[in-house]
Amino acid sequence: MTEPTLQARGLVKRYGQVTAIDGADFDLFPGEVLAVVGDNGAGKSSLIKALSGALIPDEGEIKVDGEVVHFKSPLDARHVGIETVYQDLAVAPALDIASNMFLGREIRKGPFRKLDTGTMRTQAQKVLDELGIKVKSITQLVETLSGGQRQGVAVARAAAFGTKAVIMDEPTAALGVAESGKVLALIDRIRERGLPVVLISHNMPHVFDIADRIHVHRLGKRVAVVSPKTHTMNQVVGLLTGALRLGENGEVEEVEAAVRAGL
Repeated sequence: MTEPTLQARGLVKRYGQVTAIDGADFDLFPGEVLAVVGDNGAGKSSLIKALSGALIPDEGEIKVDGEVVHFKSPLDARHVGIETVYQDLAVAPALDIASNMFLGREIRKGPFRKLDTGTMRTQAQKVLDELGIKVKSITQLVETLSGGQRQGVAVARAAAFGTKAVIMDEPTAALGVAESGKVLALIDRIRERGLPVVLISHNMPHVFDIADRIHVHRLGKRVAVVSPKTHTMNQVVGLLTGALRLGENGEVEEVEAAVRAGL
């Protein structure tokens, strides 16, 4: 069996009396799009923060390619090849596209360490072309771009430097239908390059359109992993609300029926 690219076992994170992550498990395999779904307050964001180095769990372990890692900051996660695109995109509107893509990782040259603007623009344009992201010019200021284009720049930056996984937090939340479709196509192209993607989303049609597997998160832990090919949208909603659960044979069953049967 293929070893997960990114894996977590028994993650726990407490804030006083509140348990944000309650023994959570996670598996991301090479070349897949894994959707992470759950109701508000289910602990999805805390899980993703732990996997991306923004949060240090109290218990449990995280592995990258089978090796245990200890992230103390997002920089640690980036160093092993895990890139995250947050909802706020973390772009600098007053800078151009190339500068945003190399933000914090600028290429320098010469004895005075001057910015190598030409190389950064060439490399940035190459990544945009490979991902099919259309812009007028690589020198455009990000503040002149549409919401979908800004999302594209943030995703391109993650794809350029991510070697193990790209995590996307609600990438289509603030976009219209057309631009959402472009972002989903972009995710598909990243998958085609062999880079696995974690997609956190509340949009079930988008999840079922793009995901290979669906990780259902509830009450701080993973309660099911299902395939959009074998399970319906209503079943996934039932799993994340707690109305349904996965039986031992992998079939979805009503929780009340299981309780009545003494299970």
